[in-house]
Amino acid sequence: MTSTLTRGILLASASTLAVTVSACSSDSDASETSGSSESSSAAPSSMAEETAESTSAQPAGDEPFGAGCTAVPADGEGSFTGMTDDPVATAASNNPVLSTLVQAVTQANLVDALNSAQDITVIAPANPAFEAVPQDQLAAVLADQAQLTAILTHHVVEGRLSPDQLAGTHTTLNGDQVTIEGTGEDFTVARTVTGTPASVICGNVQTANATVYIVDQVLAPATA
Repeated sequence: MTSTLTRGILLASASTLAVTVSACSSDSDASETSGSSESSSAAPSSMAEETAESTSAQPAGDEPFGAGCTAVPADGEGSFTGMTDDPVATAASNNPVLSTLVQAVTQANLVDALNSAQDITVIAPANPAFEAVPQDQLAAVLADQAQLTAILTHHVVEGRLSPDQLAGTHTTLNGDQVTIEGTGEDFTVARTVTGTPASVICGNVQTANATVYIVDQVLAPATA
């Protein structure tokens, strides 16, 4: 609308000048016309640049979120971009934030099962989540194949859950349920190995076959 008003003012001014200075030379008329043309064409160009800048500044709603995302490498196979073309267990093995989880998954012989699964959601404990578990308790779990498998598969849900689908009660690959509460970018899970509620610290991380939500506590199934 500003551009239309500007052109109207320029045309009105040109008409007034034509009546008032009709005796001026044709060179002067050409100069006035050229000036009006330059002013008129400058406004749309400026508006286009502003529109482009505004569009590029808009945040993408499908990107990873959370304070813990700063710990993820900025580039390479372990980065958010690098993880997108690998299945979830392989992608996690390239991310130093999830190295302890990968060790547990490997020990439980779940690497192939996770990599071959189609469209899953993984609630992935970061390294500090395992560090929060008393060492004797953690060692006992790692030595018990059945219990380790139950705990790890409790962290996996069928289907790729987007952030707006995450809150709720979901059936896990362990055959039990996990309840996630929250909204927006703030999600928690109450039942954990330590008793301290788990928080999503980096969510909506994409791999070739999974959506990953990194948490700060190890979740506990009802039988753990």
